Parts: sequence; C-alpha cells; structure tokens
Amino acid sequence: MGPRKKSVKTCLTNNEIPEETVSDETKDYMNQLSHEVLCHIFRYLPLQDIMCMECLSRKLKEAVTLYLRVVRVVDLCAGRWWEYMPSGFTDSSFLTLLKKMPDVEQLYGLHPRYLERRRVRGHEAFSIPGVLEALQACPNLVGVETSHLELVESIWTYMPHVHILGKFRNRNGAFPIPPENKLKIPIGAKIQTLHLVGVNVPEIPCIPMLRHLYMKWVRLTKPQPFKDFLCISLRTFVMRNCAGPTNSLKYVPLVTGLASARNLEHLEMVRVPFLGGLIQHVVEDSWRSGGFRNLHTIVLGACKNALEVDLGYLIITAARRLHEVRIQPSLTKDGVFSALKMAELEFPQFETLHLGYVDEFLLQSRMANADLVKYGLADVVENPGIITDIGMKAVNEVFSCIKYLAIYNCPHLHNPYNWISDHSRWTRLVDINLVRCHALKLDSFGQFIELLPSLEFISLDQMFREPPKGCARVGLSAGTGIGVSSALVSNQNSNNDNDNNAQNNANIHDNNHHHPDDSDEENDFRQDLQPGEQQFAADGPSGLQRVVKPAPITVHDSESDDEEDSLELQEVWIPKNGSRRFSEREEKTGESVQSRELSVSGKGKTPLRKRYNSHQMGQSKQFPLEESSCEKGCQVTSEQIKADMKAARDIPEKKKNKDVYPSCSSTTASTVGNSSSHSTASQSPDFVRTVNSSGSSEPSPAEVDVPRQCVCSPGGSEDSEAMEEGDAESSVCPRCCCHRPQESHRRTSRCSDEERPSTSRACVVNGPDEVAKAKPRHAMKRKRTADKSTSTSDPVIEDDHVQVLVLKSKNLVGVTMTNCGITDLVLKDCPKMMFIHATRCRVLKHLKVENAPIVNRFDYAQCKKLNMDQVLDQILRMPPERNRIIYLRPMQQVDTLTLEQKLFSGPYPYHICIIHEFSNPPNVRNKVRIRSWMDTIANINQELIKYEFFPEATRSEDDLKKYPKYPWGREIYTLEGVVDGAPYSMISDFPWLRSLRAAEPNSFARYDFEDDEESTIYAPRRKGQLSADICMETIGEEISEMRQMKKGVFQRVVAIFIHYCDVNGEPVEDDYI
Repeated sequence: MGPRKKSVKTCLTNNEIPEETVSDETKDYMNQLSHEVLCHIFRYLPLQDIMCMECLSRKLKEAVTLYLRVVRVVDLCAGRWWEYMPSGFTDSSFLTLLKKMPDVEQLYGLHPRYLERRRVRGHEAFSIPGVLEALQACPNLVGVETSHLELVESIWTYMPHVHILGKFRNRNGAFPIPPENKLKIPIGAKIQTLHLVGVNVPEIPCIPMLRHLYMKWVRLTKPQPFKDFLCISLRTFVMRNCAGPTNSLKYVPLVTGLASARNLEHLEMVRVPFLGGLIQHVVEDSWRSGGFRNLHTIVLGACKNALEVDLGYLIITAARRLHEVRIQPSLTKDGVFSALKMAELEFPQFETLHLGYVDEFLLQSRMANADLVKYGLADVVENPGIITDIGMKAVNEVFSCIKYLAIYNCPHLHNPYNWISDHSRWTRLVDINLVRCHALKLDSFGQFIELLPSLEFISLDQMFREPPKGCARVGLSAGTGIGVSSALVSNQNSNNDNDNNAQNNANIHDNNHHHPDDSDEENDFRQDLQPGEQQFAADGPSGLQRVVKPAPITVHDSESDDEEDSLELQEVWIPKNGSRRFSEREEKTGESVQSRELSVSGKGKTPLRKRYNSHQMGQSKQFPLEESSCEKGCQVTSEQIKADMKAARDIPEKKKNKDVYPSCSSTTASTVGNSSSHSTASQSPDFVRTVNSSGSSEPSPAEVDVPRQCVCSPGGSEDSEAMEEGDAESSVCPRCCCHRPQESHRRTSRCSDEERPSTSRACVVNGPDEVAKAKPRHAMKRKRTADKSTSTSDPVIEDDHVQVLVLKSKNLVGVTMTNCGITDLVLKDCPKMMFIHATRCRVLKHLKVENAPIVNRFDYAQCKKLNMDQVLDQILRMPPERNRIIYLRPMQQVDTLTLEQKLFSGPYPYHICIIHEFSNPPNVRNKVRIRSWMDTIANINQELIKYEFFPEATRSEDDLKKYPKYPWGREIYTLEGVVDGAPYSMISDFPWLRSLRAAEPNSFARYDFEDDEESTIYAPRRKGQLSADICMETIGEEISEMRQMKKGVFQRVVAIFIHYCDVNGEPVEDDYI
C-alpha cells in the first residue's frame, strides 16, 4: 500500500464564498433532469398540475408535450371519482388537449359538471357533440369513465366499441323520478357496472358483459322491460323501489334471466311484485345447472307476492356459500325456519340475519303508500313480522354460525331467554340489533345477554318503551295495541247488564231505578252553577270542555321538568280530543287533555242516557266537534257506542231553562250521570281539591255558600254499596258529586300495587261502579299532570315506570340505546365494556357501574330526564384504570358553577376537563378532536410517574379536608375561544396543556389537517406533538418546575364535553347524533 495522501484544507478569507455553495443555491435541478426522468415524475402528478408546468420553462414544456404524446391512461379527476373534472373546458380546448394525447387508451374522470346538448354556432361551450368529436380524435381509445346519462348514451350510439370504465353512477338521481333523466341501454352495451338512481329506462336488454346492476327509483317504461333480459356475467343484481309493470307475470323473464347468471352472488329485490312461487319453480329447474348456487347475499323486502317457498328454496340452494339474508316482515315466520330445520342443512359461512327487514327509503320517506303508488311503485302494505320465540329458537338451530342478528318490528317476541336451548346456544353471536320489538321482556332480555359467550355489541332502538300513563289501570297492554280497555268490556260488579243489553240505540230509558227523573235534577244542578263555573259538558270522546282550574296541589309528576301551571284560578278551553298520535320514533307527549267524563261500564255503554228533545239535538250540531276516535283508541265498534257518543255530544244544550240540583262544588264535573250502581258521576280532567294537613277533604267556598241536602241513600241501597266497594278514599258521592266523609283506613280499591305501572299513589279504579279520582294531596305549587301522555281519558298522575337494564357479559364491548324506555342502566359485570351511547331516551335517569373497569366513552344526547350529577358521580368514582370521555347534550338548564364545584372538589382521582360548547347547529370539531390530546396528557403523566419518579396525586378524605375551598388542591384554569363562529369555554386542571398549546411547531409538524388553534381547542398534529416523548421535550422546563414544587399528577384524565344546543327543551336536528 502506498502512503496515504494528506488532506489539505483550504483557508478561506472572510469575503470568499465557496463555489459549491454558490452553485447549490443557484442550480436549477429540474432543468438538469432528462426528459425521461421528468416524464416518470409526471406519472405521480395530477393532470392539472402537469398542464400548469408548460408555462414554467421551455424544457418542462417539452417534457409535458413528450409525456402527453406517450401517455396511455389519463385521469381528469386525479383519482377522485366522486368529484367533477376541472371546469373551464370548451369544445375546442378539450379537443386540443386530447389531440396532444394520440396514444391514450383509457380516459378516466370524464365527469363534466354541465354539458350542452347541442352546439351553438358562434358560442364557445362544452357540449356533448364536442366531447364526442374529441374522443373520436383518439384512435386508440378503448374506454371512458363518465357519470353523465346523455353522454354515455351518445357514446353507446356513436362509439359502440368504447367501453364504459369503472362504475357508471348517474349523479342527478332523485325521487320522484325526474322526467328528464332518461337512458336507453342498447343490446350488448360494453359496460361492467351500471348504477342507476332516479332514471327512466325503457328496458333492460341482453348485456353479456354486465357484472353489477344496481337500480334504485328506476322507472321501466316499456310494457315488458325484461323481455330480452339476459346477463350471463352478472354477479350483483339490486332492484329497489322501482316503478315497473304491475302484472306479476311480466317478471318471469327477469327471474329466469337471473337463474342464467351462474356467478350471481348478490340478489336484492325490494318492492318487486314478481309472481308468488315463481322463484321456487325457477330454482327447481336451474339448480342442477348452477342457478343461484353461488349466492352469498339474499335480500327480499316488500315483495308483496313472495312466498315462504321462494325464500326457502333460495336459501337451501345457496347454503354452501350463503353469508347474509334479509327477510321482509311477511316472510318473517316460524314456519320458514322450521322448514329449514327439517332440511338439515349446514351453512358454514353464514353470518348475518335481518328479520323484518324494511328498506331505509320506506322507513325515512314521509310519503304514504298511496303516494308511492301514484309515482309508479308497487302497492304494498307491510304488516309486522309474526315470528315468535319458537321461531327464534329454530333460527340458531338452522344458522349455528350466525354472528350478526337484526330484528325489526316483531311484536310477538316475548322471552329471549327462551331462544336458548341445547341445540341453540348462539355461541358465535357478536352483534344484536333490536328495533321496535315492543313486547320483549326486559328481565328476560338481560338473562339472554348474560348467556351469550361472544356478544360484543348491543343496539336497542325504540325498545322497552315506557307504558303510556294509565294504561295498566284500565287494562291496556302498555301501548302495544293489543287488548282493549277493561272500562269498555268489563262485566265486573255490573248490576244492570241486562238493561244495558236491551238498549241497542241511543234510547231515552233511565237506568236508575231510584231516581226516575234525574234529568230535572241535572237541570237544577246546572242552574245553580255560577256563570264562571258552568262547563260545556260534551261528554263524548270529542267536543270542547270549559274547565275551571282549582287551587293547585302537589303532584308527583313524570313531566315535572316541563312548564308549571299557574297558581291562580283560571278558565281554559280544553279540547276533548281522544285521538293520539304515537310516532315510530318517540311518543309525543304534547297531547290534548282528556276528560274522565266518558265513564263507561257494562257492555261498553256510556251512562249518559238523558232526556232531551229533537230540537236540542239539532242545536247541538252548532258546536264544532272534532272527529271521534274512541273506536281507534279502544278497538270497540258498535252502533250502541256511536249512539251514546251522539247522546253525549247533545248534552251541552240542556243548560237552559231547567231546574236541577244545587251545586256541590265549583270544581266538580258539569254533568251528573245516572245514579245506578254502575254509572257513577264523572269527574272533570282537573278535578282536584285542597285538603288539610291530615288528608281529609275540605269543601270549596262554593260548597259552603250553597247549602243543600244530599239525596244519597244512607244505607242499604246499591249506591251505598257501590261507595263502600269503591275507592275508600274517594270523598265524592257517586250520585250527586257531593263530598262525603272519608274513612282513612279502608283500602278496598281494586287497583292493587302490583297492577300499577309506577310507584305513584294516584289510582284509577277498574270497576265500573267505582269512582275515578286522584288521592287528595296537600295544597302546594302544582306542576303539570301527566294526562298528556295517557292513552285513556284519565288525567293520571304517576311516576315513570321503572325499567332497569342489567348487563352482565364477559365480552360485551358497547351498548347503544335510542328512544328506549329504560330508566336505569346497571353494568353489573362487564369487564370488556368500552362505551355507552344513549340518544333520545326520554326517561333514562341513572347509571350504576358495579364492575366495568375499562369503559371509557359515555355519550348521552337528548335524554330529557337524565340525572347528570348522578351519572357523572358514578363514572368519576370508578377506579382510575382508563381515561374517560363523557359527551352530554342535556335538555334542561345546567348550573355550570355548581357542576364545576362538585367535580373539582369531589373525591375523584382524575385530572378533569369540562368543555362547554355553545354551537347551534352542533359543531363536532371539538368533540371529535378531544380524544387525541386528552390521551397525550395522560401518557405524559404516566411516563413521569413510572420512569421519572414523579409524585402521584391523590384524592383521599384527608386531601378533601385539607383543601375545602377553591381551587381544592388543583391548578384550575380556563380557556375560551370561538370555533366556526360559536364560542366554547373550557375549565380544567390538565397539566401541560397550556404550554403545549402555546408552543411553536417543531420539525414533525403535519399540515395535512385543517385544524389549528383558531378552529379547535388544541391541534397537536399542527404542532408536531405526535407522542408523549416529543411533548416532554417541549415542556421540559415546566416539568422541572413541577418537580421542584413537588406537585403530583394523576395518571388518568376525564374530559366532560357538554353541548348546550338542546337546553331549551327542544331537540336540535343533528346528522351526527
């Protein structure tokens, strides 16, 4: 080896600059690259950027020209198929561009925002003829991707050799179907995927290349649109809510054509009126040659002629590959699964079953069936599925590998616990989604969940609804529509049933054998009423009643969070409309008040048989009466009840020129019914009285001023027997509405505690001869009663029906509840539970966590009665094993100062952050971003405690006594700002956050997010604070200061995000909720 050369360093003077430095700064690297390298770089750039480079330099222009000359695949949308191509093109400029690309074979992204149909001489525009001319200038063009209906039809007509690349999806689809959206598909069109939405199509011809056909809101205009249908390469066929022929026979070629597609994998037909039994016969003829053998998804919805055998044959034929089945309600029956069970087949790949499937368009559309038929859709009226618990047991015996189960509106399911048997263990079920299965029993559902070994997700929508107020008292089945009112059909204690049976018209016969002339008594009673105390007593299920509100009393009301009634006596008009509207999503509580004056007994007849003249009947028609809905509410229809309603409506005119009883009270009902044992005096909707502290009744001033003799029989009569057998605490005489002494210890009411749907003491007796009234209460401030949410005529005052959902599951990860009637949620033993979502659960109040250590996400939105303090306390008392994030959208005013004091001063071993968000409509930016940076703060704390021997903070009893006042031993600070024009405020004791927020971006900063501190609270990606280690380098000085002060930190943090857009009590519509 030779001697090593000695390196000599040149010594530079102050004013000398090395040549390398000068050349590095001034050298143009792009122009030094070869054309080949530049063309290679252009492959990774959007076409728009490439065209811009023509203006930068001569060499780049040459490179662009060379690149366009050899390019074969061009994308005008840069891979974003959902966007439009760059605007500004005209026919001439587009032709010039394509002439520069003579070798182009595939042109993607030809999605013009607007195209003229024709050229206009002297006017530069972008038109269909101009596009066709430019495409024809490319001799090697093989395929074009577009989404324009008229353009694709023109390409098929004038350039039939050109393929339609990718997925053709028209972008102007709508319903009702726009008449200008038209597409004529030629035979043998060169297209593989055709998605049509809201288009008028004459027919679906033979298209051998077609693989995926998706039709939604498509009107098929020819009488026989499937006459030539044959798509042998078809893999996906979807036909949803299309306006086709109404004759079922015209769908025979469609089904036979589908059987010819041997590779068909996805079959979905919604509202297709094919002939019942057709699929069965086609399957029988084609299964040996492979027809329907490769199906992995079968969807039948609202096909009104479909039979069980059609579905069964498809399932059996495709058993080997079947993954998913969605079954319409009319086919959701026990027999389907019993037959499949007898077939003894195996479904090795089956995962998803949807029972009672209804297409989302039908669920979300506000159009009635008649409107849909008017626009050409098939006439279909769906009834709920009739599958029972026996059928559900067979479901798992047939599909033993099922993972995802969804059930919609199956009211005959009662006990999920009975779905489990020795051969039906649901061992692989991961996700269960229940919607509107109203009869499902809550305790049985909890037991079912406990026995599912693999269950991870529960979704409940409109489940376990709270019973309408008073339903259980009158024999209704909790709002399910099953059963009728016992007040209408009860025969208990009816002493004059024979008399009632004999009256088939609105006859004038008096049922009271003791007081034959009670019409005169009633008139006397009316005359004694003061003008301000008289009521128009339209005692039927319709009419207007003028009610005098008495002194308010204290009630235990389920709607106590709503507005309060006035404390003064006031006269109000109350429409006695019996109609109720319960929407599918939630029960409307703003219902009109109903009177208890329709006191019905015996065989469903009203005791309002009064003597009246024909001219009075004519006069009664002058009152504006609302439509009677008694038949709707109680499901009882008879000529007698209709006649009784008419008689009840005619009563108001009897208040003139009559001699009646003296008034008993200004607050009693305006009419006195017949005094027979089964026809008691009815009470007005707001019949209440002030009572003294001992609970005994006190007469109102009107009672004291108007002396009278009670005509009640003192003993031995049927009336007195009825009084004794009725509610012992009722202090109203059943004959004349006068007050009678109360026996405080007699409890003979037939409304037992077990029969009541709530813990309230208000009682409506079920016997026909018992008095319906609320218990007397102390005279205090009165809140609105719950009569607006009762399905009967009673103004029932009662608590919400307590329904507790107890969850115990080893693998359960999350539960989602929407519009559910749950009042209490208990996490008994859920070691893997991670999230709870509750939306619009009107009566959800409490949360109890017994064992759910890692649940970390709580979302309560628009839960009207949520006890926010209790829920937050329960969450924050959980052992600090995870960071927790809590989203709240309360529907009542929040005392923020009290809330903050409770949280920061409580025994909660977390750093706490409370964000008050005031955006309306709701902005989710802050809500979504919290998760990223709250975990960063906790990670820093854990690193410091674990590796830096940082002291850990505690919140023991001694700590609470040591810091009894603000800031309670915490470093509390406030951050405020505006996001998209809406203010937010954050109060927190999170360490490090202020320093990280104020730091300058580092070398790891990423600008791919639009967030910064002007648009959200804290944007760590913009700062480059991507990990705890990087953050610790940024805040090193603050860490040292904290260490010297010996201030400890908590390992875990809690973020509480409160959105205030719903605090007025009216829910704000939100797409993200």
